[in-house]
Amino acid sequence: MRILAPLLALTGFGTIGGLQAQETSFDPGQNANSSQNCTFQADPSAFLLRETRARKAVFDRAAAFDVKLSGSIRTLSSATSPDDQFLFDSIPHVNFIDDEIFGKMASANVPPPLLSTDEEFFRRITLDLTGRIPSSADVRAFLADTNPTKRSAVIDKLLFSPEFADKWTMWLGDLLENNASSVNFTRNVTGRNAFYKFIWDSVSDQVSIKDAVFQILTATGNHFDEPNPAGYILNGNAPGGPADDTYDMLLYKSAKAFLGLGHYDCLLCHSGRGHLDQISLWGANTSRTQAENMAAFFSRTSFRSYSFPPGTSLPDQQASFYYQSYIVSDAATGTYAIPTTYGNRPNRLAPGGQKSIDPIYRLGQTPSNGNWRAEFAKNLVNDPLFAVNFANRLWKQMFNLGLVDAVDSLDPSRLDPSNPPPAPWDFQATHPVLLQRLADRFTAGGFNLREFLRLIAESSAYQLSSRYPGEWKASSVPLFVRHYPRRLDAEEVHDAIAKSTGVFTKYSVQGWGNPVVWAMQLPDTLEPRSNGTTGAFMNYFLRGNRDNVPRSQAVTVLQPAALMNDNFVMTKIHMAQSPTLQGVAKLTTPKDQLEEVFLTFLGRMPTNDERSTGMALLGSATTAAQKNAALEDLAWALTNKLDFLFSY
Repeated sequence: MRILAPLLALTGFGTIGGLQAQETSFDPGQNANSSQNCTFQADPSAFLLRETRARKAVFDRAAAFDVKLSGSIRTLSSATSPDDQFLFDSIPHVNFIDDEIFGKMASANVPPPLLSTDEEFFRRITLDLTGRIPSSADVRAFLADTNPTKRSAVIDKLLFSPEFADKWTMWLGDLLENNASSVNFTRNVTGRNAFYKFIWDSVSDQVSIKDAVFQILTATGNHFDEPNPAGYILNGNAPGGPADDTYDMLLYKSAKAFLGLGHYDCLLCHSGRGHLDQISLWGANTSRTQAENMAAFFSRTSFRSYSFPPGTSLPDQQASFYYQSYIVSDAATGTYAIPTTYGNRPNRLAPGGQKSIDPIYRLGQTPSNGNWRAEFAKNLVNDPLFAVNFANRLWKQMFNLGLVDAVDSLDPSRLDPSNPPPAPWDFQATHPVLLQRLADRFTAGGFNLREFLRLIAESSAYQLSSRYPGEWKASSVPLFVRHYPRRLDAEEVHDAIAKSTGVFTKYSVQGWGNPVVWAMQLPDTLEPRSNGTTGAFMNYFLRGNRDNVPRSQAVTVLQPAALMNDNFVMTKIHMAQSPTLQGVAKLTTPKDQLEEVFLTFLGRMPTNDERSTGMALLGSATTAAQKNAALEDLAWALTNKLDFLFSY
């Protein structure tokens, strides 16, 4: 593969440092058996600067795009003219999201943004809803469509596509930490597959988020049986300590994922006063006992390994489907016992001679029957914070910045727009009214994932361009004055390369009868174990392990190096292997070839500068070998362009 200086200059990776702002991702540690191990006191900035770092990452990424994609993205939407771009009333208000977002911009006297072009929007919405790039034929059809409702039509089509289920199963799998590498219990691949099947079925069958979470929290039975989410409960096991450690872990994971209350990990070691005073008004006024009251709901949850009949030989056990499986159930009795003097958390005291902690939900509810875990699940899914949490998480997934960011640091005492917090505190959300309205709509809509994403995707706020006509200031970031670019997830990068080249590899997954070719269909982020080269390539894009290494959107120098040189890429952009390039080679003119390659790899037509450079490259080739090499070089260059790696 020849390295062509003109095309290399167009890739956008020459000064990648401008995109290397690291987004802080914090997962509080579990080992805190003394006050000296308090994660806040050890590193206050990890807590205090989370919001600042998230916004700075957005600011830097958008600023870098202004420079690197200058001229690559059309400036004006076909729906507007240059004269009315700076008038707020020229931007259609599709729903209340637009009222809130553009109303706050106007109040802040910030210049209005630009709407996305059809090329921008179509690639973005296809990636955001399905994790795939669009085909060149689909791009051409969308650009040629003159129906004014075509954006709504494509949103509807994508929401009910098979690819949607794959993308959002992956998203929920991250949230629920479904993996086969847990150090807590031997979940292994069979249990992971059973949980994956539950998640995929829930998304495909349009099970509401509320119902799915309730089933996850109350799951019983053998975690190998499909579809069964009992693996989620098993992942709450905390080894090396008393049973209370496990109850604490189950609460922490559940409150973090489903309520956005990650601070329970702090509160289960010590009261919030003196630790969370600068971080959370709610947390500062919550005691360790109150946190333990929440954890006590799990104190009748039982795990036991599958028991074989007496006399079953080890080889026969190992040959059984249920070998190393676990059964989750609920005991009729059980308590959160105190005191404790060992384990993963500081000693639990017994004030007033207490021998146990009673289950009391954070809003005051107590169990109405003996199935405490089901009572916890009922209270949680009906907790107003449940809807707020998912509204905020889904907003971040679509807008690339949460209304509250970090999403697992919600402060219930600073969220109610009708109840301002006392000075010097302010509302936590950038748009408190909007967040509450989103939560209310999510609730009223039955916690329907597709319909909530439709609400977001149809808003003009979501359909803004990544370009911004005014001065780009850090103070504008919380206003959502533009669409914030995001680096594609590892699975999206893999699938974009496979789809654009037409070169697919079959990956076997243990316990699955059929292989898969799309990375977005893999059951966890350590697959494919059957192909280490592919796994290593995707790991460059920081997909994490769903255990102690979270997924990250950060950009590193290893990513462009992989796109430029890794065998995963290089073996796919050869004429002999790529059906895409073979088809392009049959087109009769360099102009048609150039446009087809750009539409295939980037979802847009070339700019004037790109057209000039590309035509010179293709036009200089005279022999068949030279023409093939030129097309390969062009495909390599476009794979290495910045806009190939980002949704913008």
